[in-house]
Amino acid sequence: MALPDGAVDRAATCAIIAAAEARVAVRDINDKLPVEARGRIVHHALIAASADGAFDAETANAVNKRMGELKDKVTAGAWQTLIQPCRAAFPAAANDAPELPKAALDAELACEQLAEFLANALDAQGRYGQEVADYRRLRGRLNERLASALKARVGSSLAAQQEAGRRALAKAASLGSPVAVMRLCEGRFG
Repeated sequence: MALPDGAVDRAATCAIIAAAEARVAVRDINDKLPVEARGRIVHHALIAASADGAFDAETANAVNKRMGELKDKVTAGAWQTLIQPCRAAFPAAANDAPELPKAALDAELACEQLAEFLANALDAQGRYGQEVADYRRLRGRLNERLASALKARVGSSLAAQQEAGRRALAKAASLGSPVAVMRLCEGRFG
Protein backbone atom coordinates (compact mmCIF):
# COMPACT_ATOMS: atom_id res chain seq x y z
CA MET A 1 0.00 0.00 0.00
CA ALA A 2 1.35 3.45 -0.93
CA LEU A 3 0.26 7.00 -0.24
CA PRO A 4 -1.79 8.65 -2.98
CA ASP A 5 -0.13 11.32 -5.09
CA GLY A 6 -2.82 14.00 -4.77
CA ALA A 7 -2.47 16.37 -1.81
CA VAL A 8 -6.08 16.03 -0.66
CA ASP A 9 -6.11 12.22 -0.88
CA ARG A 10 -2.68 12.01 0.79
CA ALA A 11 -3.81 14.18 3.70
CA ALA A 12 -7.10 12.29 4.02
CA THR A 13 -5.29 8.95 3.99
CA CYS A 14 -2.83 10.05 6.65
CA ALA A 15 -5.65 11.45 8.81
CA ILE A 16 -7.34 8.03 8.54
CA ILE A 17 -4.05 6.37 9.55
CA ALA A 18 -3.77 8.72 12.56
CA ALA A 19 -7.34 7.82 13.53
CA ALA A 20 -6.67 4.09 13.14
CA GLU A 21 -3.55 4.37 15.31
CA ALA A 22 -5.54 6.23 17.96
CA ARG A 23 -8.38 3.70 17.88
CA VAL A 24 -5.94 0.83 18.43
CA ALA A 25 -4.66 2.61 21.54
CA VAL A 26 -8.09 3.00 23.23
CA ARG A 27 -9.67 0.15 25.11
CA ASP A 28 -13.21 0.55 23.86
CA ILE A 29 -13.94 1.61 20.28
CA ASN A 30 -16.78 3.78 21.62
CA ASP A 31 -14.48 5.69 24.00
CA LYS A 32 -13.66 9.29 23.24
CA LEU A 33 -10.23 9.62 21.68
CA PRO A 34 -7.79 11.71 23.70
CA VAL A 35 -7.78 15.32 22.51
CA GLU A 36 -4.16 14.93 21.38
CA ALA A 37 -5.16 12.11 19.04
CA ARG A 38 -8.11 14.07 17.66
CA GLY A 39 -5.76 17.00 17.13
CA ARG A 40 -3.34 14.83 15.14
CA ILE A 41 -6.21 13.65 12.95
CA VAL A 42 -7.48 17.14 12.07
CA HIS A 43 -3.92 18.40 11.71
CA HIS A 44 -3.60 16.65 8.34
CA ALA A 45 -6.46 18.70 6.88
CA LEU A 46 -4.96 21.85 8.40
CA ILE A 47 -1.54 21.13 6.88
CA ALA A 48 -2.96 20.32 3.44
CA ALA A 49 -5.08 23.47 3.54
CA SER A 50 -2.00 25.53 4.42
CA ALA A 51 0.34 24.25 1.72
CA ASP A 52 0.35 27.56 -0.17
CA GLY A 53 1.24 29.63 2.91
CA ALA A 54 -2.34 30.72 3.67
CA PHE A 55 -5.11 28.50 5.05
CA ASP A 56 -7.73 27.51 2.46
CA ALA A 57 -11.00 26.30 4.01
CA GLU A 58 -12.11 24.61 0.77
CA THR A 59 -9.06 22.34 0.84
CA ALA A 60 -9.64 21.46 4.51
CA ASN A 61 -13.26 20.59 3.72
CA ALA A 62 -12.15 18.49 0.73
CA VAL A 63 -9.77 16.52 2.98
CA ASN A 64 -12.54 15.89 5.51
CA LYS A 65 -14.90 14.75 2.76
CA ARG A 66 -12.31 12.40 1.28
CA MET A 67 -11.65 10.88 4.70
CA GLY A 68 -15.21 9.61 4.76
CA GLU A 69 -14.92 8.30 1.22
CA LEU A 70 -11.54 6.57 1.71
CA LYS A 71 -11.87 5.27 5.28
CA ASP A 72 -13.08 1.75 4.53
CA LYS A 73 -10.65 1.24 1.66
CA VAL A 74 -7.63 2.42 3.67
CA THR A 75 -8.43 0.55 6.88
CA ALA A 76 -9.37 -2.66 5.03
CA GLY A 77 -5.76 -3.03 3.86
CA ALA A 78 -2.45 -3.15 5.63
CA TRP A 79 -2.84 0.41 6.92
CA GLN A 80 0.03 -0.02 9.39
CA THR A 81 2.48 0.07 6.47
CA LEU A 82 1.46 3.70 5.90
CA ILE A 83 2.38 4.95 9.40
CA GLN A 84 5.98 5.80 8.51
CA PRO A 85 5.21 7.21 5.04
CA CYS A 86 2.60 9.48 6.65
CA ARG A 87 5.09 10.70 9.25
CA ALA A 88 7.55 11.42 6.44
CA ALA A 89 4.91 13.19 4.33
CA PHE A 90 3.59 15.25 7.29
CA PRO A 91 6.49 15.77 9.71
CA ALA A 92 4.72 18.63 11.50
CA ALA A 93 1.94 16.21 12.46
CA ALA A 94 4.44 14.07 14.36
CA ASN A 95 6.07 17.04 16.14
CA ASP A 96 4.90 16.98 19.75
CA ALA A 97 7.53 19.56 20.84
CA PRO A 98 6.65 22.70 18.86
CA GLU A 99 7.85 26.24 19.50
CA LEU A 100 5.81 29.39 19.06
CA PRO A 101 7.02 32.14 16.73
CA LYS A 102 9.46 34.49 18.48
CA ALA A 103 7.68 37.73 17.59
CA ALA A 104 4.83 38.32 20.04
CA LEU A 105 2.31 39.46 17.40
CA ASP A 106 3.09 36.46 15.18
CA ALA A 107 2.67 34.10 18.14
CA GLU A 108 -0.56 35.75 19.30
CA LEU A 109 -2.08 35.69 15.83
CA ALA A 110 -1.06 32.04 15.25
CA CYS A 111 -2.54 31.07 18.62
CA GLU A 112 -5.75 33.01 18.04
CA GLN A 113 -6.31 31.47 14.61
CA LEU A 114 -5.39 27.94 15.74
CA ALA A 115 -7.68 28.25 18.77
CA GLU A 116 -10.58 29.07 16.45
CA PHE A 117 -9.77 26.26 14.01
CA LEU A 118 -9.26 23.63 16.70
CA ALA A 119 -12.33 24.69 18.71
CA ASN A 120 -14.49 24.35 15.59
CA ALA A 121 -12.96 20.99 14.64
CA LEU A 122 -13.39 19.56 18.15
CA ASP A 123 -16.86 21.05 18.57
CA ALA A 124 -17.98 19.15 15.47
CA GLN A 125 -17.13 15.93 17.33
CA GLY A 126 -19.43 16.82 20.22
CA ARG A 127 -17.16 15.19 22.81
CA TYR A 128 -14.61 17.84 23.76
CA GLY A 129 -16.67 20.51 25.51
CA GLN A 130 -14.03 21.58 28.03
CA GLU A 131 -11.27 21.89 25.43
CA VAL A 132 -13.57 23.80 23.07
CA ALA A 133 -14.50 26.20 25.88
CA ASP A 134 -10.84 26.69 26.83
CA TYR A 135 -9.78 27.38 23.24
CA ARG A 136 -12.65 29.81 22.66
CA ARG A 137 -11.85 31.63 25.89
CA LEU A 138 -8.20 31.99 24.86
CA ARG A 139 -9.24 33.13 21.38
CA GLY A 140 -11.48 35.79 22.89
CA ARG A 141 -8.66 37.16 25.06
CA LEU A 142 -6.24 37.18 22.14
CA ASN A 143 -8.75 38.69 19.75
CA GLU A 144 -9.16 41.70 22.04
CA ARG A 145 -5.39 42.18 22.27
CA LEU A 146 -4.80 41.72 18.55
CA ALA A 147 -7.26 44.24 17.12
CA SER A 148 -5.06 47.34 17.24
CA ALA A 149 -1.76 45.52 16.61
CA LEU A 150 -3.13 43.77 13.53
CA LYS A 151 -4.59 47.03 12.24
CA ALA A 152 -1.17 48.66 12.66
CA ARG A 153 0.50 45.83 10.76
CA VAL A 154 -1.84 45.33 7.79
CA GLY A 155 -4.20 48.30 7.89
CA SER A 156 -7.93 48.53 8.43
CA SER A 157 -8.93 46.53 5.36
CA LEU A 158 -10.99 43.52 6.41
CA ALA A 159 -9.60 41.53 3.47
CA ALA A 160 -6.01 42.27 4.54
CA GLN A 161 -6.78 41.28 8.13
CA GLN A 162 -8.44 38.03 7.01
CA GLU A 163 -5.44 37.24 4.80
CA ALA A 164 -3.12 37.85 7.75
CA GLY A 165 -5.25 35.41 9.74
CA ARG A 166 -5.11 32.75 7.02
CA ARG A 167 -1.31 33.15 6.85
CA ALA A 168 -1.03 32.92 10.64
CA LEU A 169 -3.09 29.72 10.67
CA ALA A 170 -0.85 28.24 7.97
CA LYS A 171 2.15 29.13 10.11
CA ALA A 172 0.50 27.50 13.13
CA ALA A 173 -0.03 24.33 11.06
CA SER A 174 3.70 24.10 10.44
CA LEU A 175 4.67 24.37 14.12
CA GLY A 176 3.63 20.89 15.21
CA SER A 177 0.77 18.99 16.78
CA PRO A 178 -2.05 21.53 17.26
CA VAL A 179 -2.92 20.44 20.80
CA ALA A 180 0.73 20.77 21.81
CA VAL A 181 0.83 24.21 20.18
CA MET A 182 -2.32 25.20 22.07
CA ARG A 183 -0.72 24.15 25.36
CA LEU A 184 2.11 26.59 24.57
CA CYS A 185 -0.41 29.26 23.63
CA GLU A 186 -2.34 28.80 26.86
CA GLY A 187 0.89 28.87 28.85
CA ARG A 188 2.09 32.06 27.22
CA PHE A 189 -1.14 33.98 26.68
CA GLY A 190 -3.73 32.28 28.89
